[in-house]
Amino acid sequence: MSGTTTAAALRRRAAGAGANRWVVLVVLCVSLLLVAVDATVLHVAVPAVTEDLKPGAVELLWIVDAYPLVCASLLILFGTLGDRVGRRRVLLLGYTLFGVASAMAAFADDAHLLIVARALLGVGGAMIMPATLSILRQVFPDRRERALAIGVWSAVAAVGAAVGPLLGGFLLEHFWWGSVFLVNIPLMLVSLPVGRILLPESKGDGKGPWDVVGALTAAAGLFAVVLGVKRLGAGELGAATLLPLAAGAVLLALFVRRQRRRTHPLLDLRMFSRPAFSTSVGCIVLAMLALVGLELIAAQYLQLVLGLSPLETGLRLVPLTFAAMAAGLAGARMLRRFGPRRMVSLGFCLTAGAVVLLTAMGGEDNAPLLLGGFVLLGFGLETTLFGAYESMLSEAPQDQAGGAAAIGETSYQLGAGIGIALLGSVMNAAYAPGLSQVPGVPASASAAAAHSLGEAYEVAARLGGPAGEALRLAARHSFVHGLHVTLLVSAGLLLAGAAMALRLPRLMHCDPEETPSGPASERSQAPSDSAPGTTAEASSAPDLGNTPVRMPAQRESRGSGIKV
Repeated sequence: MSGTTTAAALRRRAAGAGANRWVVLVVLCVSLLLVAVDATVLHVAVPAVTEDLKPGAVELLWIVDAYPLVCASLLILFGTLGDRVGRRRVLLLGYTLFGVASAMAAFADDAHLLIVARALLGVGGAMIMPATLSILRQVFPDRRERALAIGVWSAVAAVGAAVGPLLGGFLLEHFWWGSVFLVNIPLMLVSLPVGRILLPESKGDGKGPWDVVGALTAAAGLFAVVLGVKRLGAGELGAATLLPLAAGAVLLALFVRRQRRRTHPLLDLRMFSRPAFSTSVGCIVLAMLALVGLELIAAQYLQLVLGLSPLETGLRLVPLTFAAMAAGLAGARMLRRFGPRRMVSLGFCLTAGAVVLLTAMGGEDNAPLLLGGFVLLGFGLETTLFGAYESMLSEAPQDQAGGAAAIGETSYQLGAGIGIALLGSVMNAAYAPGLSQVPGVPASASAAAAHSLGEAYEVAARLGGPAGEALRLAARHSFVHGLHVTLLVSAGLLLAGAAMALRLPRLMHCDPEETPSGPASERSQAPSDSAPGTTAEASSAPDLGNTPVRMPAQRESRGSGIKV
């Protein structure tokens, strides 16, 4: 056995001391599954909540949005706090809060209490998400094994997103709406003691005080930006949208300025000067921008144009989820064979091809076309996200793994919000003109129908007769036209992402480290990746088939550093 292989084996045993690292992965995946399911499980329960609690329009909006808003804004705060006080400690606290908030939401008897409970769920989710990835970064120091672990992790995320609405629908058929939250509690009661026993503790280097002011500034800035982006996605362009966006931009600029001036920053922003890191973040934003907007529009197309029921719509989207799972499980092998650059570019190109293929959708159902397009879409996007997350996480030193995971999750959330706003605006711009001059339809009715296809159907039903039917057909035709335009715009963005991915490393670099000699908590502080700009030298490496793996020479850490 070579010295490199021996060192890698010793690192794996040290990082996972006290627990098999694959058992640790199972615990982390259960955590992720819980958060992923909770992000979507409420969608099908909204009508039941509305009927029972009678919330106003604003209250209903906050019931739905409180969780993602709070979660996205606090990711950096809790990710960096975990680096400082212990990632397992933050994760276990997140478990506890998630369970308590789930009980509050399940038995909430008014809208305000439900909003508070959803916000607390967001706090718990913000504790759990970056902690799972940063612990994964610690217990899998060998990049090849870590790639496989990230593949399993991302496949579980795809399962959770799909299972949420299906689980919610099943529970609503047999129980009251609070059961969609109550299901979290048994999982938390199991995860808390198991996580305490099996998960290893790890921290960053602990230099300097934790920047509380910086963390709160980042949280406030992200909250304002995400709120503004969500309002943009709803088509609102007034002061209530522009002011949060402006305030958020100012706060984030102040946060960046503060971090650059501090001796021990909350986040080492020099990580963004590394092409692999900054490019990976950009690829995550672009991939999510395309995915979320397309999923939203596709759901409307399936229900309003093809006339499918919500259950039938969910079943049509299941192949996308299974394709994403397959890509996650095959991701490690693809990364070794193709390298980050070709893998992420290929994922973007496959997704762009799927989007162009789906432009053949028309007013009639074409099940084989939809099946092929959704399978290609799911596989391509998961390939992209897997390669981007793995490259970003591998570029991050272990002492700031929590901060790096938080940046990845934040870019994921921002990309999703921007996607809904941007592609929704493109869709509306292409849809509305087709309803401006419909024969026999009053101008006021045409203006109301131009807001959305669902509203057009309501207006057409009120009009009735030939005018109503004409409006209905015109709206349907305009929506399909707008869908085609939106798909082409998405294809262009995806091809731009493929070009951006060319800045990623060509090969999967695996850095050998010195044989660890201290306790696991101390070894986890040592960055495992090389600084940019250092010449790589060939070294002996375990056989990975026909894939060449470059092994950069061992170097002294710079002592600084920064996740589907």
